[in-house]
Amino acid sequence: MILVTGGAGFIGSHVVDKLIEKGEEVRVFDNLSSGNKNFVNENAEFIYGDLKNLNEIRRALKDVDEVWHIAANPDVRISSEKPEEIYRNNIEATFNLLEAMRLEGVDKIIFTSTSTVYGEAPIPTPEDYPTIPISIYGASKVACEALIASYCHTFEMKSWIYRFANVIGRRCRHGVIYDFIMKLRKNPNELEILGDGEQNKSYIYIDDCVNAMFFGLKAKGDVNIFNIGSEDQIKVKRIAEIVSEELGLNPRFKFIGGKRGWKGDVPVMLLSIEKLKKMGWKPKYNSEEAVRKAVRDLIEEL
Repeated sequence: MILVTGGAGFIGSHVVDKLIEKGEEVRVFDNLSSGNKNFVNENAEFIYGDLKNLNEIRRALKDVDEVWHIAANPDVRISSEKPEEIYRNNIEATFNLLEAMRLEGVDKIIFTSTSTVYGEAPIPTPEDYPTIPISIYGASKVACEALIASYCHTFEMKSWIYRFANVIGRRCRHGVIYDFIMKLRKNPNELEILGDGEQNKSYIYIDDCVNAMFFGLKAKGDVNIFNIGSEDQIKVKRIAEIVSEELGLNPRFKFIGGKRGWKGDVPVMLLSIEKLKKMGWKPKYNSEEAVRKAVRDLIEEL
């Protein structure tokens, strides 16, 4: 049995689908704070529960051999407004999960981290670059990575830690593409863009991301860390243009703020994916292709 925390969310539900496709027995553990029960594969067992409750997660770990820990607060922007929420939903939740795994004898964990752990780093950023986050969200993910690594070394567990670029695609209900679509549906004549539109980042389509995660499981170390992203970047202004094109609109762009979209935003990001590429993986879509595909997905869904 495999447990997927956050399995009703954007990335988690796609991981569940892939596991089911591979013939695995899957149990989803989710409090539905940002997930959607309708996203959960009908062949997976669903448990409504909260990682902040140690007893609930211990019960969910019965007969489990492996954990995909994808549950987290996905909104980087609220870091500066609600740091305690980020702490509780990311760090405290991960500690509880690791403790429950230790107590129940579960020794494998796959964890979804983020490019924001690096802060403002030279690009493309490799996995061995120091983690110096500039957001509370990024700091919380660094803390989770450290807890996982320490449990692996102390209690003989094994982990796969994936640091994502911006993951986009069907079922995504946060982030720039979702925001732009919802704003333009409210006001098709004007689009408010956080920052100056020059933020330049890597985007990866959900199918590429999930395939990379499964590919990385070939690594056999105690703590395996991989970046997952595309090999190029796209500017926020270009994303706005693509969303507008796909909606058949020609809005006026209104830029709010300076070079950062919000406090803690890293305006330029590109991860080095050489480590996974050397193992034989590469993304199918570049950033612009991923963005256009994701825009079409969401226009159809929403």
